[in-house]
Amino acid sequence: MALGEFAPIVPVGLLAAWACCLLIVDLFVPPNRRGITAGLAAMAIVTALVAVVALAGRQVGSPDSMVVGDGSGAFFQAILLVGALFSVALAFDYIRRTGIERGEYYILLLFSLSGMLLLAIASDLVIVFLGLELLSIPLYVLAGFALPKADSEESALKYFLLGAFSSSFLVFGIALAYGSTGTTNLYGIAHQASSGQADMPLLLVASLMVLVSLAFKVAVVPFHMWTPDVYQGAPTSVVAFMTVGSKVAGFAVLLRVLTGAFPALSPYWSQVAVGIAAVTMVWGNVAAVGQASIKRMLAYSSIAHAGYVFMAIPAAAIPTLQSQAYSAALFYLLAYSLTSLGAWGVVLAVEHAQGGGTGIEDYAGLGARRPLLAAAMTVFMLSLTGVPPTVGFVAKFVLFQTVLDARLTGLALIGVLTTLVAAYYYLRVVVNMYMRSGLPDVRSERWLNLTIGAMAVAVVLLGLLPQPILRAAYQVGIASFLP
Repeated sequence: MALGEFAPIVPVGLLAAWACCLLIVDLFVPPNRRGITAGLAAMAIVTALVAVVALAGRQVGSPDSMVVGDGSGAFFQAILLVGALFSVALAFDYIRRTGIERGEYYILLLFSLSGMLLLAIASDLVIVFLGLELLSIPLYVLAGFALPKADSEESALKYFLLGAFSSSFLVFGIALAYGSTGTTNLYGIAHQASSGQADMPLLLVASLMVLVSLAFKVAVVPFHMWTPDVYQGAPTSVVAFMTVGSKVAGFAVLLRVLTGAFPALSPYWSQVAVGIAAVTMVWGNVAAVGQASIKRMLAYSSIAHAGYVFMAIPAAAIPTLQSQAYSAALFYLLAYSLTSLGAWGVVLAVEHAQGGGTGIEDYAGLGARRPLLAAAMTVFMLSLTGVPPTVGFVAKFVLFQTVLDARLTGLALIGVLTTLVAAYYYLRVVVNMYMRSGLPDVRSERWLNLTIGAMAVAVVLLGLLPQPILRAAYQVGIASFLP
């Protein structure tokens, strides 16, 4: 392996090394100055982002490498890093007022982020497993960070048990893929399958096991059971980070593994993906309608949106639509990340230090008490619904167009109908804010307000001027790394 082929892991190594150093530095930070640790963590993320931007546009790594630096990997990494940076800003005040401010919070976030970045550039199933564990283990701890709160402990335990269960599927899938082809490299597996040297029935089972494991990470039905309980029990700032990081990293590796390693089996996994996408959109949206807690409502909303992104997977099984499907998924994930971070920011502002303020009825009167905050929440709800001129509308339009081009008309129809269902529970929040009286106790803090404002502006701006990002997403499509 040439020295230059290590370039893609520079941002990953930088974050992991910085997190290790921060472990020592944090020992000398006074308990009342934890802002220093937060600032150093933010510096690490910005530095990694600079490295990603510097490496963007370069195709680094041969097909037999364990990691590949390409445009799509850089795009996913940029979304993850920007999301993590604003997650640090959201957490700064929240963990202080809820009494869980410890330096380990930011260090665990950095370790988990390094696993997410690794997944975005993985081109070998062994690296996929390493990245997935590096992502997950710190998140298990973060979910239980509000110890000794029973809800937080319960969410961490459930997340850990189901996460370990899904990891076992991945390990079995890797073992079967190796037994079938003699390699764990994604493009090596594809080569063995296309040349007729692989045990195809065994490889089919392997591909389905890998699909199950990664489906757990992105929380699609029927592998979504952990999501509502974990979102409700874990600290809200952790959920804000998790809802963006897990989904973006999960879909990054899912698209690369299925289209990179198992293209010969696309007639099989594409049909499975159609079923998963349809069931996930229906169940996620229907289940969200009856939720009284905004955290559980957003949890089911995240499940539904995973179903929408999943529609790009069967479209990506068609060689002529791979770049289009990839760019549609990239843009949708960017739009969802910005909108979701903003919505969770408003949830953090309304949530009380003791854990109250998470009911949808707690938003009554917010429009009169904090008009700008209510306006931002309205923008986020409209974007999640897919109403113009927000970025959520553009993302859904591009995605549905791709699905129709793939002749998956039934799937697109389910997507449109479930969007109408989604409008009911998203607009319920808006109705509570503006049409019902109340005196919500709302937090106002500099970094929290800055993040919410930045996300609201980005959601509207990208809704009005999406072309530069859409063009960039198309240019870094799957064609950039296919052998």
